Amino acid sequence: MTLVAGVDSSTQSCKVVIRDLTSGAVIRSGRAGHPDGTEIDPAAWWDALQSAIADAGGLDDVAALGVGGQQHGLVALDADGRVIRPALLWNDTRSADAAAALTAEIGASEYARRTGVVPVASFTASKVRWVADAEPENAARIAAIALPHDWLTWRLRGYGPDGESALGPVLDELVTDRSDASGTAYFDSARGEYDRELLSVALRRDAADIVLPRVLGPAEHVPGPNGMIVTAGAGDNAAAALGMGAGSGDIGVSIGTSGTVFAVTDVAVADPSGAVAGFADAAGGFLPLVATLNAARVLDATASLLGVDHDEFSRLALAAEPGAGGLVLQPWFEGERTPNLPDATATLFGMTLAATSRENLARAAIEGVLCGLAEGLDRIRSHGVSVERVLLVGGAAQNDAVARIAAQVFGTQVVVPAPGEYVALGAAVQAAWGLRGTTPDWPMEITSSFESDAHPIIREQYAARLP
Repeated sequence: MTLVAGVDSSTQSCKVVIRDLTSGAVIRSGRAGHPDGTEIDPAAWWDALQSAIADAGGLDDVAALGVGGQQHGLVALDADGRVIRPALLWNDTRSADAAAALTAEIGASEYARRTGVVPVASFTASKVRWVADAEPENAARIAAIALPHDWLTWRLRGYGPDGESALGPVLDELVTDRSDASGTAYFDSARGEYDRELLSVALRRDAADIVLPRVLGPAEHVPGPNGMIVTAGAGDNAAAALGMGAGSGDIGVSIGTSGTVFAVTDVAVADPSGAVAGFADAAGGFLPLVATLNAARVLDATASLLGVDHDEFSRLALAAEPGAGGLVLQPWFEGERTPNLPDATATLFGMTLAATSRENLARAAIEGVLCGLAEGLDRIRSHGVSVERVLLVGGAAQNDAVARIAAQVFGTQVVVPAPGEYVALGAAVQAAWGLRGTTPDWPMEITSSFESDAHPIIREQYAARLP
């Protein structure tokens, strides 16, 4: 039996899945947690990866591996391959002013034309500018810039600072893929090239000598430890799309720490408004995406407020009528990325004596999260992307109320794949692709499916409260 492995180094944890090359069956898996916070010492990711690999029974019998990871985080390295400062993660919003400054200096339309995206606090370029302004002594030391999955791939292959690695600080061995590079705001995924002029603007100095990870193609690979091959890896959403087997007409909706809506398409998207990020995918195409900061934790917080578990929360929500009796939750508890309002707070509208019930509050929380994502889907549709079905994943997707209400909010078929670590599963798909030279045809198990059951009142009430 030939085995391949996929890694998901997410915000919260590191997961490793090991799959059979022929059938795609998961043979074994492992997991380890990450510390909380919006800036993290990457050493914690490395320690978690080692623990997750051990928990999965090791990699000695694995022929190929791919690493998926959270997008955008800034891992700044000095000339000796040492991490200069804790990595700034995608959900660290202190770079919001830096993003606004970059957009003002270059212009939103120009950014979209050159990179497919417009800077927001999440993107790497914004974090580079924040370091340049807030910590100029650290910015001056930067010799290489990597993303979380790039850095983990590099370390896994044996590279790193002297005394901490077998092969030493060979910065030129940093590799990445189009999908993760496209989230930096200094990479043109249509041409497949870095835009060093934009990076220089962000860094406030000439970036010609900064080492950036070499961008590998979907099936390309590099040598790994013990004869294993290591593929390019991918950003988390692109890896999830691979894991779900998403194709043209499929819309991926993920409700986890963040919420995301993405489409698989052959056409590059450039949105000057910045609402849709014109990312690349991990298969040679494009992955226009809208992300929200507020997703599953909104449901957790509301269930906690009501003093119920998730099953009872679901029962309460389904006991309410669509539209929650006029109760609307604008769920911007932690600021928001789409719309770009980093300092926003959540607001509950439409409270009357009749509307304010436990059932309506539970439903309003679910409708609020889903309406925010549906607004994003409308933005993606406006770029000519076709929608045939929604693939609903993430921890909250297994909540019956969430899945049923999604069919009412999105107004299209909603399919819920079986629970799984789809980023890690997709990274394993890429590993198999690199090993065989063709994408594997592995089946995807479906838990449930709901036909379109549109209730326009839900979207209308939510839209009336948008700024």
